[in-house]
Amino acid sequence: MVTDEALDEAAAALRDGGLVVFPTETVYGLAADALDPDAIEAAFEAKRRPRKKPLSFAFPDHEAALEHVRVGETERAFMAEFLPGPVTVVCEKTEAVPDVLTGGRDRVGVRVPDHDVALALLERVAPLTATSANVSGEPSVTHPDDLDPAFRERVDAVVDDGETPGGTGSTVVDAANGEILREGAVGDAVREWLAEHR
Repeated sequence: MVTDEALDEAAAALRDGGLVVFPTETVYGLAADALDPDAIEAAFEAKRRPRKKPLSFAFPDHEAALEHVRVGETERAFMAEFLPGPVTVVCEKTEAVPDVLTGGRDRVGVRVPDHDVALALLERVAPLTATSANVSGEPSVTHPDDLDPAFRERVDAVVDDGETPGGTGSTVVDAANGEILREGAVGDAVREWLAEHR
């Protein structure tokens, strides 16, 4: 079981610009302060991820995300329906969101994980980057013991909650345009909702 002390230590590391591995309802994620360009850069470095491939960011609830993205009625309704959950909603970002997070794009993915430990961490500090805790191109990790040793050396804390449910990653959705950009968990339910709200 993850203690409040472990979460407080992880939150402190994030506030100091560090990197933290944390559990979600799918796989382990890599968190950095999503408004700190240097911390975001460190996340890209740890993952060895191309800078043109954007990162999403995570919040404790979808209302908190609305301070950082501009959404229409359809996106707002979609978020209320599917978040928290294994869905990433692509929205227009505000000027406060660093370009390094989005690879210079004007849109960004919003995630609210359906996982008590992830939400407890996000209650302490948010928004955080929402990306898998692995080197780009390598398999996602469902247990901290499986973290690549070189990758693990680059993070400041690991919030260990044992095995995550795993399975597919989140479904990435452009709700405004009724489009699934990447099929993942709950894909069928997302497709049905989009068809009903065209």
